[in-house]
Amino acid sequence: MNDFVIERLSGYAHSAWSGWMKYMFSKSMRGANGSLIIPAPLVARWERQSQTSYSDLPEQEKASDRAEAYRIIEILDASGA
Repeated sequence: MNDFVIERLSGYAHSAWSGWMKYMFSKSMRGANGSLIIPAPLVARWERQSQTSYSDLPEQEKASDRAEAYRIIEILDASGA
């Protein structure tokens, strides 16, 4: 891999992480001391998803992961990798 591809993929990784954090923060409740409380239904969902292999996810959840894969493929295609 060349530096261009590494930088594009690194930028994507940061963007994906940043987007996820913004989403989590938007779904959480902020405590008086600045801590965040994640609602129990979301904790249960995310725990289930994190403990489930991709092949066992429902199709709707697989679609979200496929969308992420396509974004990575676009970066690789654009770089000629």
